[in-house]
Amino acid sequence: MKLIRDIFAEKKALGKPVVSFEFFPPKTDDGDRNLLEKQIPALLATKPDFCSVTYGAGGSTREKTLMIVDRIQREHRLTALAHLTCVNHTQAEVQALLEKFQKLGCKNILALRGDPPGGGEFKATPNGFEFSAELVKFIRDAGDFSIGVAGFPEGHIANKNGKLADWRHLQEKVEAGADFVLTQLFFDNADFFEFRDHVTKKLGVQVPIVPGIISILSAAQITRFTQLCGSKIPASLKTKLDELAKDDEAAAKFGIEYATQQCEELLRSGVPGLHFYTLNKAYSTVQVLKNLKLA
Repeated sequence: MKLIRDIFAEKKALGKPVVSFEFFPPKTDDGDRNLLEKQIPALLATKPDFCSVTYGAGGSTREKTLMIVDRIQREHRLTALAHLTCVNHTQAEVQALLEKFQKLGCKNILALRGDPPGGGEFKATPNGFEFSAELVKFIRDAGDFSIGVAGFPEGHIANKNGKLADWRHLQEKVEAGADFVLTQLFFDNADFFEFRDHVTKKLGVQVPIVPGIISILSAAQITRFTQLCGSKIPASLKTKLDELAKDDEAAAKFGIEYATQQCEELLRSGVPGLHFYTLNKAYSTVQVLKNLKLA
């Protein structure tokens, strides 16, 4: 499997965007089969460059994350990016996990602070990591991994000091050894452009910064998601979602149109790639990529 930093370099040389998908570990065996046997093969038809697999709050899906990463790489020959968080992990436990990743041939890690199980305030584990920049440095020193980190165009929901303070933390993560940035989902491209311009021009961040995109599936679902992650829904979008509140099929169709328009503008602005939050469902993301002529 390739190092993701090399994938970005290769695609940049070709003048093409990197396309990636995110999955979460299902809770049931049926969910596993649906993801691995139906959704991922449908998405593979678009020829993505890599995918990422999330890591539940406090490492609650750790073993399943490892299993899915392994199967994606072995069975589908697709480069996988494994999430790894600071929550509930000592340095020794992270070292053991990194050794497991290496044995599975997983060379790519998304280093995150992570969310405590059950919500609440983050507290560093004794002999662990308080900040994701510390985790990045630890991984960088542990071996030849390609390391990604998260960026937040509207600021992290838990950072009470505002988005400018949060963006300085991104600078620290890159200085610690991160190779690329995948952003939180957003719906107003102006937020992304402000974020990108600030961290590149004022903070000197020069690694690829990839916008995170989600194609809305239902009004209720996206409202819950944005409340959890702190992303805002612009007024004009909220008005449209209110109109579609009782029609998930129409909402999903609109979601494809909205995400397509978002991506078109982002690609025109020169983004190095697009990272899609698929919600373990292929159809909408495939349609967006077809609309963009990237499938």
